[in-house]
This record gives sequence, structure tokens and C-alpha cells, in this order.
Amino acid sequence: MPHKSTRHYDVIVVGAGPAGFASAIRCAQLGLKTACIDNWRNKAGQGQLGGAHLNAGSIASMTLLESAKIYYQLNHDLAKHGIHAETISLNLPQLIQRKDKIIADISHNMASSLAHYQIDHIQAKARLLNTQQVEVISTDKKTQSILSAKHIILSTGSSPIKLDNVQVDNETIIDSISALNLQILPKKLAIVGAGVVGLELASIWNRLGAKTILLEAQDDFLSVVDQQISGEAYRIFTQQGLDIRLGSRVISAKIVNKKVSVDYQDQDGTHNLRVDKLIVACGRKPNSMLLAAPEANLLLDENGYVYVDNNCRTNLPGVYAIGDLTLHGPMLAHKGIEEGVFVAEFIAGQCTAINYENLPSVIYTGPEIAWVGQTEQDLRAAGVAINVGSFPLNANIRALATGKTDGMVKIITSAANDKILGVHIMSTLASELIAEAVLAMEFSASSEDLSRTIHARPTLSEAIHDAAFSLKQ
Repeated sequence: MPHKSTRHYDVIVVGAGPAGFASAIRCAQLGLKTACIDNWRNKAGQGQLGGAHLNAGSIASMTLLESAKIYYQLNHDLAKHGIHAETISLNLPQLIQRKDKIIADISHNMASSLAHYQIDHIQAKARLLNTQQVEVISTDKKTQSILSAKHIILSTGSSPIKLDNVQVDNETIIDSISALNLQILPKKLAIVGAGVVGLELASIWNRLGAKTILLEAQDDFLSVVDQQISGEAYRIFTQQGLDIRLGSRVISAKIVNKKVSVDYQDQDGTHNLRVDKLIVACGRKPNSMLLAAPEANLLLDENGYVYVDNNCRTNLPGVYAIGDLTLHGPMLAHKGIEEGVFVAEFIAGQCTAINYENLPSVIYTGPEIAWVGQTEQDLRAAGVAINVGSFPLNANIRALATGKTDGMVKIITSAANDKILGVHIMSTLASELIAEAVLAMEFSASSEDLSRTIHARPTLSEAIHDAAFSLKQ
């Protein structure tokens, strides 16, 4: 394999997902000569920026969900508005093409940004050799080179977890990536896992008309979410037609006559389920395998996460890890972006610590679920004296006018000083509404501060005001 001469940089970023891309841009803005190496390839085998988040994660999922919402509304909700439509049909390949076009456009814009900031974008595989060198192998494996830099930022993201007892072929038994590229609508499908990814996929295919069954091994539904919100979510999603089976552990899955025969076990015994497609969506793992040469001695934990300190530094001087590679906070794109910017500024000597406590989370279902801070169950378990205020969406004027009345806003405050400790929202556009709560908590606001803040009327954001106002009773 031919070798090219070594090139030198101030910073090398390995990975061009949201975290790596943001870090590379910020490094260049700060005057650092930067290279960004990425190996993601699209369905046509072409290099494409954005990582799993753009190409096979939240953005791809959210794009399909918007199409699915429109299709569902045309078929189920128009009559309420006095509108009648006939011969509504679904062109699934075209729906997928729209998603692919949006992703390609975003990736193109990202490439333009790299070029604008004179960042060397290298489409290749990369492996950390030592504290200042990265081995680069071209995607066709015909050329190899070594890049050197004083600082190296690792940001290779994550990938779907595989199950030992379920063999994914990505034809009939598929992972969460292939689940975003189906060309034929299955009549009946099952999803292993009712977490964030499983629920988002279920929201898409259920709305498009597939009978959708969720097999969740845990006894609790959305255990990371506030229990009152998760209980409301279970009720709403079940009403929408999702068949959510908790405490259901998949034992085996095999293909029989082009269908999937799934055996699972719950408290009532062992059951068999036959579906057209089985989607495995039971979590993600860090892409740390082959990330570093053995002699580099990069420290990983038993689950493959890269060890880092509070400043995202690995055990190797000058080498950092960000995003899904680390256990600092959940696997969220915006968490990775903040870490990417933080590391760039840390290298340049001008950084501000990340406040992981005020990190918002979102589940892009319909309605959406968003939250920041602590849950009621965790605070009560810790013996913290709290007050809880809530407001249902079916009492919000904007929600009533739009017909999107499912959900609620819940605010939890300290009983001692009224400081906001957690905000939990289930609503259409909850992902947008949660930003107000994050900002309030970042400035240590009280519920009284929110209740005294004038909100435009009629808006969904009034539900936040009214939830805060309920705490004054």
C-alpha cells in the first residue's frame, strides 16, 4: 500500500458527526490549522458528512416522521376541520427519496462550511497511532498516510447494539439504520426495544399504516422519563394504535417463509409472534473498536467508552474524546456539539465548563416528549422537599385551536427556595418549548420568575407559564 508524506496540523478531528463537525469549525475559527477525517458513506457508496445523527439517526427519523404525520392527518384528522379528501395514497420510495435529498443537502452545506474555514476534509478511515499521529487509509484501501498534530480530537460516534440471539440480515430482520430506508410498507412489524429509538421508529411506521408491536424487556415504560409523563405517554401511544408489550424479553428470531418468527417471554410464559419485519432497536454502543492502535494505549472501560476527565481529555496527552464515545451525559447530538466547541476553546485557552445538569432531552414522537433537570421520582427518592405544578394541553387555547391537545407541562421546584429543579413536557413541539425551561434553569430562575414572564397569547408556551402559575396556589 503506497504511503504519502506526513502532513502536519494544529488539530486533527476524527469523525464528522455533529460533535466532530462543530469542533472542527470552532478550531478553525480560533485560527488553528485543522483536518477532519470521516468515513461515513451513503447508500450509493459516496462520502457524506453528518455521521449517524444526520444520516441514520434523529434528523433522518424526524424527517420521515413529519411525512408520516401529514399522511396520518390526511387520513384521520381532516374531517374534524370540515375538509374531505379522497384517493390519498402513499408512495414510500418517494418519501424515502425526500428524506435522502434533505440529508444530502445538509451534508453538502456542511462540506461548504469546512471549505469556507479552510479545513482539510479527508474521506477515509482513521486510527490513532500515538499522542500526535493518526494513520489514514483511503476508502479504497489503495493509499495510506500519516497525519500529525499537537492535538487530536476523537469523535467517531456510536452504532446500534446487536443482540446475540437475533441475527440481523438487514433484509427481514433489520437494525435501526435500515428501518429508515424501507421501500415496501410492512403490514405488521415488531420492534425490539421501546426506548427513544424504538419509539421514534414506531411513531413513523404506525402512522404510515403498519401494525406495530413494541417488545420491551423492562417492566417500566420509558424509565428515564418522569413517571407521570411516561404514564401519560403510554396511554396516548396506546390510543394511537401502538401495541406496547412491557416485560417482554426476546428469546429468538428466525426467518420462516419470508416472515419473522419471534419467540419472546413475559410473566405469563413464552409466546410466538409472526411479523413481516423485525427491527432491532435496543440501544447504541460507542464506535471505539479499532479507533486506536493497541500500542497507543488509549484507555477504554469495559463497555468500550473512552475514558475522559472533566475537560474531555483522555489518558493520552493532547488526545480528547467527545460525543457518544464518552459517558459524560447521554448520547445526544447537542451534548456532543457542546463538548466539541468546549474542547476547541480549551485547546485555544478560552473555555467555559459545560453544565451537564441543564442538558435537555427530546423524544421525537407525536406528541414529542422533552425534559431538562430531575424527575419527581428521583427527587422524592433522594428525600428532597419539592413542589410540583402542572398544566394539561387540553386547557391551552392554541392546542385546542390546532387540535393537538395531548400532553402536559410539569414543573418541579425546591420547596425551600422555589428554584426550578426539573421541567417535563409532552406536547407538539415540546422540543422547541423546552428551550425556555433550559434557559430559566441556566439562570437559576424560580417558578415565580416564569409565572411573571409575559407570554404571547395564544401560544403553546403559555402552558409553561400556567404550569408555573399553578405553583402559586
